Amino acid sequence: MLESLGSLTGSPWIYAVVALSVLLDVFLPVLPSGVLVITAATAAAAGSTTVAGAAGKVAQVPHEVPSLLILMLCAAGASVLGDLVAFRLARRGGERLDRAIARSRRLTTAQERLGGALSRGGGILVVIARFAPAGRSVVSIGAGAAHRKVKEFLPWSALAGMAWTGYSAGLGYFGGQWLGGSWVGAAVSVLALFAAGTLAAYVIRRPAQAAVAAPAPAA
Repeated sequence: MLESLGSLTGSPWIYAVVALSVLLDVFLPVLPSGVLVITAATAAAAGSTTVAGAAGKVAQVPHEVPSLLILMLCAAGASVLGDLVAFRLARRGGERLDRAIARSRRLTTAQERLGGALSRGGGILVVIARFAPAGRSVVSIGAGAAHRKVKEFLPWSALAGMAWTGYSAGLGYFGGQWLGGSWVGAAVSVLALFAAGTLAAYVIRRPAQAAVAAPAPAA
């Protein structure tokens, strides 16, 4: 993986590519933003290349790698910005958006749950959903459609962006440190990211399933 993306991870363009991918995946969840963050962080862990000199001595030859700090700032900032764009668009609403939400059970449920959760200060749902597949899209649009205030949504969106970025970049960086800057380390880190997404999706769905399974109260 790193071999095929070597020219990109060794260029300043990696920050723009990561930021654009994270920004747009709130509308296009199929974009591999998490994989890009992990790949760039794995490259950041490989700060030097080991070579053998003429005298048989081993030396460390540095090569261009992305800055982990700048990478995380770009990813977290783009995450919050994308959330706010989706939130604003959904908050303005419109007949087409209302019809789309009415046809989607996920969006309708998110709108109902987030409306109460954010007003009670229980926006941890926003943080958990950031790890779930398409959860960021559902939460951002649901919160906007529920006409919550920006000051209620923004702090949780920022916390979600930092948590997701820290986890993804941490997986790539420490995976690269422990397993080496190869496709093996990146693959293991990506699997760990998918595992977190599966767990987050289960946690989000569980309350709704419990509510459906609960018996109706006696009259």
